[in-house]
Amino acid sequence: MSDFLLILFLIFAGQTLGSLVGLIKKPSKVVLYGSLSFAASMMIAISFVQLIPEGLKYAPLFLIAISFFVGMAIMRVVDRLLPHINPELIKKEKPSVKRSVTMLVIGIALHNIPEGLAIGVGFAITTELGIAIALAIAIQDLPENIATIVPLYSMTKKKAKSFIILITTVLFEVAGFILGYLALGGASLSWLGASLALAAGFMVYISVEELIPSAQVKEYPKIAAAAMVLGVICVLLTSLI
Repeated sequence: MSDFLLILFLIFAGQTLGSLVGLIKKPSKVVLYGSLSFAASMMIAISFVQLIPEGLKYAPLFLIAISFFVGMAIMRVVDRLLPHINPELIKKEKPSVKRSVTMLVIGIALHNIPEGLAIGVGFAITTELGIAIALAIAIQDLPENIATIVPLYSMTKKKAKSFIILITTVLFEVAGFILGYLALGGASLSWLGASLALAAGFMVYISVEELIPSAQVKEYPKIAAAAMVLGVICVLLTSLI
């Protein structure tokens, strides 16, 4: 039960802290971009150092490979279907506040589901793997929520309302976590392996398509390199525990 509560704490921690920091004070570019690079490297390392090797213990290579690419494909479809709100466009086009807030919240909420699924799948295999994934995603959520609540606040003009709206989307990540964990309760070994590879596909896509571009790697190469190396080292150290 304590491990389960720790997972829930990590799920809420990154999103809550990110939202509060974004409302109180915008962090420096070094901290913001560095944390995005760190989270991306952790998620990629977890995928290839822990999730896929663990999956190969339960399922053949071809099933792992297919599941991995299916995971990336699912995230690609989700990414294309969901609306993306550009803060600069909000200022120029002045769209309906209600519509913009609705689109933004739907996008955030649905993006949280596969993240929760990845945590649930890992936790179903081993407690340590679930906690490692939850920690990596919490670190990712911190800068992401900072960047998200700023345009949300610019639309609602109310800090409390913006905070409550954004925190409500965390429930979708919790739902994904519970679904991923319960769905694997009586699953076959092959399905367990495939699920791990699917979660790896989710995490790699999020890292490559969203986190790394958002980290402004070209503009801040030294920060990105240091943060990515540190992220990989952290995963390698936790895998030895």
